[in-house]
Amino acid sequence: MKNINIPDDQDVPSTQQLIKSTFMAVAAAGFILVTIVMPAEYGIDPTGFGETIGLKKMGEIKVSLAEEAATDRLQSAVAKPEASPAIAKPQVVSVAAKIVVPKPVPVSSPAILNHQMQITLAPNEGAEIKVGLSKGKKVQYKWWTDQGKANFDVHGDSQKLKINYHNYSKGSEQTKEGEIEAAFDGSHGWFWRNRTSQIITVTLQTTGEYTDIKHMK
Repeated sequence: MKNINIPDDQDVPSTQQLIKSTFMAVAAAGFILVTIVMPAEYGIDPTGFGETIGLKKMGEIKVSLAEEAATDRLQSAVAKPEASPAIAKPQVVSVAAKIVVPKPVPVSSPAILNHQMQITLAPNEGAEIKVGLSKGKKVQYKWWTDQGKANFDVHGDSQKLKINYHNYSKGSEQTKEGEIEAAFDGSHGWFWRNRTSQIITVTLQTTGEYTDIKHMK
Protein backbone atom coordinates (compact mmCIF):
# COMPACT_ATOMS: atom_id res chain seq x y z
CA MET A 1 0.00 0.00 0.00
CA LYS A 2 1.37 3.38 -1.08
CA ASN A 3 2.02 6.11 1.40
CA ILE A 4 -0.25 9.12 0.99
CA ASN A 5 0.99 12.45 2.37
CA ILE A 6 -1.97 14.23 3.89
CA PRO A 7 -1.24 17.98 4.37
CA ASP A 8 -1.63 19.50 7.76
CA ASP A 9 -4.41 21.96 8.45
CA GLN A 10 -1.81 24.71 8.60
CA ASP A 11 -0.80 24.05 4.94
CA VAL A 12 -4.37 24.46 3.57
CA PRO A 13 -5.42 28.17 3.04
CA SER A 14 -8.38 29.29 5.02
CA THR A 15 -11.58 30.73 3.53
CA GLN A 16 -10.59 34.24 4.62
CA GLN A 17 -7.25 33.89 2.85
CA LEU A 18 -8.98 32.69 -0.34
CA ILE A 19 -11.37 35.65 -0.30
CA LYS A 20 -8.50 38.04 0.32
CA SER A 21 -6.51 36.52 -2.56
CA THR A 22 -9.55 36.75 -4.85
CA PHE A 23 -10.07 40.42 -4.05
CA MET A 24 -6.38 41.12 -4.60
CA ALA A 25 -6.51 39.33 -8.00
CA VAL A 26 -9.63 41.27 -9.01
CA ALA A 27 -8.07 44.54 -7.89
CA ALA A 28 -4.88 43.77 -9.79
CA ALA A 29 -6.87 42.85 -12.91
CA GLY A 30 -8.93 46.03 -12.61
CA PHE A 31 -5.77 48.10 -12.16
CA ILE A 32 -4.24 46.53 -15.28
CA LEU A 33 -7.50 47.04 -17.22
CA VAL A 34 -7.79 50.71 -16.28
CA THR A 35 -4.13 51.71 -16.53
CA ILE A 36 -2.91 49.56 -19.44
CA VAL A 37 -5.62 47.76 -21.46
CA MET A 38 -8.13 50.59 -21.82
CA PRO A 39 -5.53 53.23 -22.82
CA ALA A 40 -3.68 50.84 -25.15
CA GLU A 41 -6.75 49.40 -26.90
CA TYR A 42 -9.41 52.12 -26.78
CA GLY A 43 -7.57 55.36 -25.98
CA ILE A 44 -9.53 55.69 -22.73
CA ASP A 45 -7.33 56.79 -19.82
CA PRO A 46 -9.27 57.56 -16.61
CA THR A 47 -6.13 57.70 -14.44
CA GLY A 48 -3.80 59.55 -16.82
CA PHE A 49 -1.19 56.84 -16.36
CA GLY A 50 -1.64 55.57 -19.91
CA GLU A 51 -0.94 59.02 -21.38
CA THR A 52 2.19 59.31 -19.25
CA ILE A 53 3.69 56.10 -20.62
CA GLY A 54 2.37 56.59 -24.19
CA LEU A 55 -0.32 53.88 -24.18
CA LYS A 56 -3.23 56.30 -24.68
CA LYS A 57 -1.77 57.59 -27.97
CA MET A 58 -1.43 54.03 -29.21
CA GLY A 59 -5.06 53.29 -28.32
CA GLU A 60 -6.29 56.42 -30.07
CA ILE A 61 -4.42 55.40 -33.23
CA LYS A 62 -6.00 51.92 -33.11
CA VAL A 63 -9.51 53.37 -32.70
CA SER A 64 -8.93 55.85 -35.55
CA LEU A 65 -7.67 53.10 -37.87
CA ALA A 66 -10.67 50.91 -37.01
CA GLU A 67 -13.11 53.76 -37.78
CA GLU A 68 -11.41 54.49 -41.12
CA ALA A 69 -11.55 50.82 -42.07
CA ALA A 70 -15.26 50.68 -41.23
CA THR A 71 -15.90 53.82 -43.30
CA ASP A 72 -14.00 52.37 -46.28
CA ARG A 73 -16.03 49.16 -46.12
CA LEU A 74 -19.27 51.13 -46.02
CA GLN A 75 -18.28 53.31 -48.99
CA SER A 76 -17.23 50.25 -50.99
CA ALA A 77 -20.58 48.59 -50.29
CA VAL A 78 -22.48 51.71 -51.40
CA ALA A 79 -20.38 52.23 -54.54
CA LYS A 80 -20.71 48.63 -55.68
CA PRO A 81 -23.34 48.60 -58.45
CA GLU A 82 -26.16 46.19 -58.14
CA ALA A 83 -26.67 43.73 -60.92
CA SER A 84 -29.30 45.19 -63.20
CA PRO A 85 -31.99 42.84 -64.38
CA ALA A 86 -31.81 41.70 -67.95
CA ILE A 87 -33.90 43.88 -70.23
CA ALA A 88 -35.51 42.29 -73.17
CA LYS A 89 -34.33 43.77 -76.43
CA PRO A 90 -37.25 45.46 -78.13
CA GLN A 91 -38.26 44.30 -81.55
CA VAL A 92 -37.85 46.89 -84.27
CA VAL A 93 -40.74 47.08 -86.68
CA SER A 94 -40.08 48.93 -89.91
CA VAL A 95 -42.91 51.28 -90.78
CA ALA A 96 -42.88 53.37 -93.91
CA ALA A 97 -44.10 56.85 -93.13
CA LYS A 98 -44.41 59.98 -95.16
CA ILE A 99 -42.70 62.90 -93.47
CA VAL A 100 -44.29 66.26 -94.14
CA VAL A 101 -41.97 69.20 -93.58
CA PRO A 102 -44.00 72.36 -92.93
CA LYS A 103 -43.03 75.40 -94.89
CA PRO A 104 -41.56 78.16 -92.78
CA VAL A 105 -43.96 81.00 -92.11
CA PRO A 106 -42.29 84.31 -92.91
CA VAL A 107 -42.20 86.66 -89.95
CA SER A 108 -42.34 90.26 -90.94
CA SER A 109 -40.08 92.41 -88.82
CA PRO A 110 -41.41 95.86 -88.01
CA ALA A 111 -40.03 98.64 -90.15
CA ILE A 112 -37.53 100.93 -88.49
CA LEU A 113 -38.35 104.57 -89.22
CA ASN A 114 -36.09 107.59 -88.94
CA HIS A 115 -37.14 111.22 -88.84
CA GLN A 116 -35.84 114.67 -88.02
CA MET A 117 -38.32 117.44 -87.32
CA GLN A 118 -38.10 121.04 -86.12
CA ILE A 119 -40.56 123.29 -84.34
CA THR A 120 -40.18 127.00 -83.57
CA LEU A 121 -41.59 128.30 -80.30
CA ALA A 122 -42.25 131.91 -79.36
CA PRO A 123 -41.93 132.88 -75.69
CA ASN A 124 -44.45 130.93 -73.57
CA GLU A 125 -45.58 128.90 -76.63
CA GLY A 126 -45.90 125.11 -76.47
CA ALA A 127 -46.10 122.32 -79.05
CA GLU A 128 -45.68 118.57 -79.23
CA ILE A 129 -44.61 115.77 -81.57
CA LYS A 130 -45.98 112.25 -81.19
CA VAL A 131 -45.37 108.87 -82.78
CA GLY A 132 -47.71 105.89 -83.04
CA LEU A 133 -46.40 102.92 -81.04
CA SER A 134 -47.79 99.50 -80.20
CA LYS A 135 -47.34 98.17 -76.68
CA GLY A 136 -43.75 97.11 -76.04
CA LYS A 137 -42.35 98.83 -79.13
CA LYS A 138 -39.56 101.36 -78.71
CA VAL A 139 -38.37 104.63 -80.17
CA GLN A 140 -34.96 106.20 -79.52
CA TYR A 141 -34.79 109.98 -79.58
CA LYS A 142 -32.58 113.00 -79.20
CA TRP A 143 -33.64 116.66 -79.17
CA TRP A 144 -31.99 120.00 -78.58
CA THR A 145 -32.71 123.72 -78.80
CA ASP A 146 -30.70 126.36 -80.64
CA GLN A 147 -30.60 128.53 -77.50
CA GLY A 148 -31.83 128.28 -73.93
CA LYS A 149 -33.67 125.57 -72.08
CA ALA A 150 -37.15 124.27 -72.85
CA ASN A 151 -39.58 122.69 -70.45
CA PHE A 152 -40.40 119.18 -71.69
CA ASP A 153 -42.88 116.43 -70.88
CA VAL A 154 -42.54 112.91 -72.35
CA HIS A 155 -45.90 111.16 -72.17
CA GLY A 156 -48.44 108.96 -73.95
CA ASP A 157 -52.19 108.72 -74.48
CA SER A 158 -54.73 106.44 -76.16
CA GLN A 159 -58.22 107.33 -77.32
CA LYS A 160 -59.03 103.64 -77.88
CA LEU A 161 -58.05 102.68 -74.34
CA LYS A 162 -59.39 105.95 -72.88
CA ILE A 163 -56.01 106.92 -71.46
CA ASN A 164 -55.67 110.70 -71.41
CA TYR A 165 -52.19 110.98 -69.96
CA HIS A 166 -49.32 108.62 -69.04
CA ASN A 167 -46.06 110.25 -67.96
CA TYR A 168 -42.62 108.90 -68.82
CA SER A 169 -40.44 111.85 -67.77
CA LYS A 170 -40.37 115.64 -67.54
CA GLY A 171 -37.98 118.47 -66.76
CA SER A 172 -36.18 121.49 -68.19
CA GLU A 173 -33.13 121.03 -70.46
CA GLN A 174 -31.46 122.40 -73.57
CA THR A 175 -30.80 118.89 -74.92
CA LYS A 176 -32.08 115.43 -74.03
CA GLU A 177 -31.85 111.89 -75.39
CA GLY A 178 -33.33 108.57 -74.38
CA GLU A 179 -35.84 105.85 -75.28
CA ILE A 180 -39.58 105.40 -75.00
CA GLU A 181 -40.97 101.87 -74.58
CA ALA A 182 -44.71 102.03 -75.16
CA ALA A 183 -46.71 100.99 -72.10
CA PHE A 184 -49.82 100.53 -74.30
CA ASP A 185 -51.04 100.96 -77.88
CA GLY A 186 -51.38 104.65 -78.62
CA SER A 187 -49.60 107.95 -79.23
CA HIS A 188 -46.35 108.64 -77.40
CA GLY A 189 -44.10 111.65 -77.62
CA TRP A 190 -42.79 114.99 -76.44
CA PHE A 191 -44.26 118.31 -75.40
CA TRP A 192 -42.10 121.46 -75.16
CA ARG A 193 -42.85 124.92 -73.84
CA ASN A 194 -40.60 127.95 -74.31
CA ARG A 195 -40.23 129.76 -70.97
CA THR A 196 -37.47 132.05 -72.24
CA SER A 197 -37.90 135.58 -73.56
CA GLN A 198 -36.54 134.61 -77.00
CA ILE A 199 -37.79 132.55 -79.93
CA ILE A 200 -36.22 129.07 -79.86
CA THR A 201 -36.10 126.18 -82.33
CA VAL A 202 -36.36 122.59 -81.12
CA THR A 203 -34.87 119.86 -83.32
CA LEU A 204 -36.01 116.25 -82.76
CA GLN A 205 -34.41 113.10 -84.18
CA THR A 206 -36.23 109.75 -83.85
CA THR A 207 -35.43 106.12 -84.72
CA GLY A 208 -37.70 103.21 -83.91
CA GLU A 209 -40.62 100.87 -84.58
CA TYR A 210 -43.31 103.54 -84.72
CA THR A 211 -45.95 103.67 -87.42
CA ASP A 212 -46.22 107.45 -87.94
CA ILE A 213 -45.08 110.78 -86.57
CA LYS A 214 -47.12 113.98 -86.18
CA HIS A 215 -46.50 117.59 -85.19
CA MET A 216 -49.32 118.66 -82.91
CA LYS A 217 -49.92 122.16 -81.55
